[in-house]
Parts: sequence; structure tokens; C-alpha cells
Amino acid sequence: RQEKSTTCKIITDICIKINSIKMTYEETLHYLYTSTPLFQNVGKDAYKEGLENTYELDKHFGHPHKQFKTIHIAGTNGKGSCSHTLAAILQSAGYKTGLYTSPHLVDFRERIRVNGTPIPKDYVTSFVEENRSFFEPLHPSFFELTTAMAFKYFAEQHVDVAIIEVGLGGRLDCTNIITPDMCIITNISFDHTQFLGNTLEKIAKEKAGIIKPGIPVVIGETSTETRTVFKNKAAETHTPITFAEDESLVEDWKTSTDGYRIYQTKDYADLKGELGGLYQIKNTNTILTAVRQLKQIGYTITEQDIRNGFANVCKLTGLMGRWQTIETSPKVICDTGHNVGGISYIVEQLKHETYKHLHIVIGMVNDKDISGVLSLLPKNAYYYFTQASVKRALPAEKMAQKAHAANLRGSYYDNVQTALETAKDRADKDDLIFIGGSSFIVADLLTFYSK
Repeated sequence: RQEKSTTCKIITDICIKINSIKMTYEETLHYLYTSTPLFQNVGKDAYKEGLENTYELDKHFGHPHKQFKTIHIAGTNGKGSCSHTLAAILQSAGYKTGLYTSPHLVDFRERIRVNGTPIPKDYVTSFVEENRSFFEPLHPSFFELTTAMAFKYFAEQHVDVAIIEVGLGGRLDCTNIITPDMCIITNISFDHTQFLGNTLEKIAKEKAGIIKPGIPVVIGETSTETRTVFKNKAAETHTPITFAEDESLVEDWKTSTDGYRIYQTKDYADLKGELGGLYQIKNTNTILTAVRQLKQIGYTITEQDIRNGFANVCKLTGLMGRWQTIETSPKVICDTGHNVGGISYIVEQLKHETYKHLHIVIGMVNDKDISGVLSLLPKNAYYYFTQASVKRALPAEKMAQKAHAANLRGSYYDNVQTALETAKDRADKDDLIFIGGSSFIVADLLTFYSK
């Protein structure tokens, strides 16, 4: 009995010592990625329906989200670009601006920024070390925990306003505990159907869950099915609703020689936009409509603030992966579009590019509409099928098999770096290489270039 007691004490002492050892930033990230369910790795198993954990975490930290203003942004596609551009505009207007987005591409700290500066490494480490004894018994998901971290950090940084991007859906997303100044829903298309429903109407109902009584909402794009959902929800909650597509603030556009988009709008002539993707036209219409609403509810935003935000969004907020040019000879472009809605814009964008031959490096995760995406891709390209370094990645060989069945020609490679290097070896200087299909493919690409 005494030996057993001594052994237990030794084990207890070892556990105490292990828990007291200060983790490095890299060790902290490993702990977060392996100790909490991470969606990019395990998919549906990381999705927790309900807000119980979120409310427990929020209570533990003293309801930090109540200490600053917020703007809540949901949607299937475009919410990242809209979030970053609005943050850039508000920063330009002098507001100390928090920005919470997901997923990250190169570094976890991209998810949580204040005036474009990522959350410090030592804050991430301290947050985990100081609070793990509380949150470990809760078994929160990775996103639940990082949302709590973001809200706590923004409160401690005394931000004036934070742009909060919904992680998945809306109604049951853990960001939905906030009471924002305004909500934005960019658009609705098919994605995450295993959670949100298999019709546009069902998906719209989940996204519309962020609409709250009396708080203005801006809707970017609609279809017949989704427009009715949003109108009914707004009527039910007595919410002022604005449909950006009805405002039609963007009247014309062209691409400048340096790759910027030049918009002619009802409010501003020659508005220069840094983001070059074709889908940014509708995003710009949504953002300008939202800015009108923000000014009506008391935000002080000048024309120069808007121009500076649009023209310098990547510099001001660190946005990456949106029709981003990586090299010029041959031209190498990447984009994070990863579902049928996003890929359809990319395919249309490729038609506007000038090149001799088209090379496409592509991979997807296994829970997307892979057949739907493959049916949209151009037949005149040569493909380099690959896989991202996440557990949900569809194996490159399986991707190639599905693609060949869709009459797309190409070879498969074990990783993004090898696929890209092979494409560059084959390409002439006048060719175009596009890399995409998944945020995680782009993440691997940018990680490779950052080394």
C-alpha cells in the first residue's frame, strides 16, 4: 500500500512539473491542433452543434465581447475579402480595429489581428497555459477556443470595433454570441451541406441565424429561394434589411495595367481596388452598401478612408490568397476558392487571362462537391493533381482518377511543392500556372514560399 501511495505521489509530481513547464509557441500550437478537434483535420468531428461551451468560456473570461463594437459577417463565399476590406477601411478611418477570420494560411496568428498586426506569440502561449485547467474538462473544439482567445485579446487591446467572420454557418456558430452593430451575409451557395442542409433554402436559414432583432443586415447576393428566407427572417426580427444587389452601387469596372480593379460607382469615381479576382466586383458592391449603412448608424468614414482601404487592403490587414500573383515569368497565381460557387468565378477569371498554355495545380478536401468542381474546370489545361498536408485532403491519386473520368488530363503528385515545381519546369515564360481548389492547398503553397 505504501509503495502504491509513493508511486501515485511521484506520478502526481511529474504531472505537476509537466504542466508547469512553459511551452514554446510551436509547442502551444501543436497542443491546440492535437488536443482540440480541428476542422481542417477531422472535419465533421470538430463541429459541435450548440453554444454551451462558448457560453461557458465567455462567462469564464468575463464576457469580453461586450467590451467593444462588432460587425458580424457570414456567407458561403467572399466573407474573408469583405471582412478584410471593411477592416482596412475602418483602420483608415482611425478606428482601432480587431479582425477575426479563418482559416489561417501560413501562421495561426493570422486569425486574430488588431490594426493588421497578428496576435503576439507569447499571448497565444500564455492564454493556453493560464486557462487549460479550465477549458480541458470542457473539451472545446479548436474554433471555440480560438474564438474565446480572440474576444479576450480584443477586449484587452481596447479595440473600438472588431470584424468577426463566422466560422461555419451562422445560427450555431460560436461567434454568434455577439450583438453586433451590423450583420452582413455575402451570398449563399452549396458548401458544408452535411451540417447546413442540402438546399439553398436550408443553408440560407442557417446563415440567417446571425440576424438579430433591430440590427441592420446587408445581404450581398440572393436567389429566389434565399431572398425569401432573408426577407422572412428580417420581418420576424423587425430588422432593417438592405439587398446590395438592389442598390447596384458598382456601375462599371476595368482592370488597370498594374492589375488593380478600377470601379465606377454611384458614390465614387475611379475607386481603385487592390483585390483582382472577378468575384471582387460583387464583394465591392456589398462592401460599399455596408459602408453606407455604417455611416447611417454613426460611424465616421470619409471618402479617403474608403479609397485607402480598398487600395491597400493586403498591406493594412495581411490578406493573402485572393487571386494573388506569386511570380510573373511564368505567371503564377493562387486563389482560395474551394467550392462550386468559388470555382465558377475562378474559371471565368481564367478566361480573361492571356497565356500560351494553362497549367493548373489543384487539390481538394474530401467533403467537398468534387465532381461539381471538376465539371467546371477547363478541358484545355494540363493538370497537376496534388493534396494538402491536412488529414481531410483527398489523396492525389484519387483526385486524378476522378478528374480523368471528367476528361481532364494530367498527373498526380504527393505534395504541392512537387506539383508546382513540375509545372514550372514544364511551363514556358508566357504560360500561366494556377494553384487552388482548397484553402489548404494555397496554405501549403504560401508556406513553401515563406521559407
